Amino acid sequence: MGLRILVAGAGGREHAIVWKLGQSDRVDELICAPGNAGIAAIAECVAISPMDLDALVRLATERRVDLVVVGPEDPLAAGLADRLAAAGIPVAGHSAAATRIESSKAWAKEMMAAAGIPTARAIAVTDRAHGRRAIEEIGQGGPVVVKADGLAAGKGVTVAADRSAADAALGAIMEDRVFGEAGATVVIEEFLDGPEVSILALTDGDAVRVLAPARDHKRAFDGDIGPNTGGMGVFSPTRIVNDALLATIRESILAPAVREMAGRGAPLRGVLFAGLLLTPGGPKVIEFNARFGDPETQVVLPTLTGDLADLLLGVATGTLATAPEPAHDGHAVGVVLASAGYPGPYPTGFPIDGLDDVGGDNVLVFHAGTTRANDGTVVTSGGRVLTVVGRGPDLKTAHDRAYAAAESITFAGRWFRTDIAHRELG
Repeated sequence: MGLRILVAGAGGREHAIVWKLGQSDRVDELICAPGNAGIAAIAECVAISPMDLDALVRLATERRVDLVVVGPEDPLAAGLADRLAAAGIPVAGHSAAATRIESSKAWAKEMMAAAGIPTARAIAVTDRAHGRRAIEEIGQGGPVVVKADGLAAGKGVTVAADRSAADAALGAIMEDRVFGEAGATVVIEEFLDGPEVSILALTDGDAVRVLAPARDHKRAFDGDIGPNTGGMGVFSPTRIVNDALLATIRESILAPAVREMAGRGAPLRGVLFAGLLLTPGGPKVIEFNARFGDPETQVVLPTLTGDLADLLLGVATGTLATAPEPAHDGHAVGVVLASAGYPGPYPTGFPIDGLDDVGGDNVLVFHAGTTRANDGTVVTSGGRVLTVVGRGPDLKTAHDRAYAAAESITFAGRWFRTDIAHRELG
């Protein structure tokens, strides 16, 4: 009998994971909690929140699943993987202790310093007065980066051009608490210049398997301006990361992080996501995440030629060393279709038209913020609604396919960036 796998989560990342797992000959049954309108077409969806740890462990036990894959960071930080492991259920996802690599940026900075991992200079502060002194010390009147210490759904970072902008960001996080308790501590970080890349790696606490590099577009609007978002578009692979550089990243960043975490008694057993800047002095870590990136997963998995179920089972069972190095083929470009107002407040409940007109081998549509209305219509339910992915033998073909499909899908207030991958295309 084949594998029965439960995926926890409801976004575009989880849709991509479920889609890729469904291609495995080893997988017989896929369950997603809670899923979304797109996932429901390829897996059984169960209405359980990823943060309802008791219900998820109960579901995994009752359904006798062979593997649980945890998509979002919040349930990992809350201890979902610990609970599943205690129940004897294999899980591809880090313990709460290991998830500190993402859930506390200040803690991650200390870990990186101990491991000798190249990263920006930073000072953690717990009050605004200390924060202002740190802004002056780190920035010297120039640009600095202001980060909420805790989990903020990918939006807790401000690149401040000067002292005034940095102080405003500090006040919004520490006093206005725009990110809640995630902003009780703030990290003031040195501004680094260079192109940004995303590296996703799988690890079982010892072995490391690196997936294809990707480049995300975080700013809301064309030309990389506007507020930070969870990601407005992405492409993979990128010509700025060749095999030699990827080997350097593995040996100077990924492997030391895995060793250091194991030495601290909090081994990483899941996805290690490294957000990097390629500086003149070499690659440096902007941040670590403890899970698949979103929207990076939506373009990295469609180019993966191997069996994702084998890789994730190796992660969960400590046998990743027996798995081959992941191979990728072709290019993928993902364009996020967003609701009016995102990343601020946005309305929902609008019917989505055109979904039946796109798809196939060259175009994939991963649902993020969707649900089904009582009449069966797919409607919007989030800020980032869909990731439309074009695939092709080259970046230009993938780009053109993604945008042609994005134009054909409509809903009230729909908008998207029109320049995803343009810098790479020249």
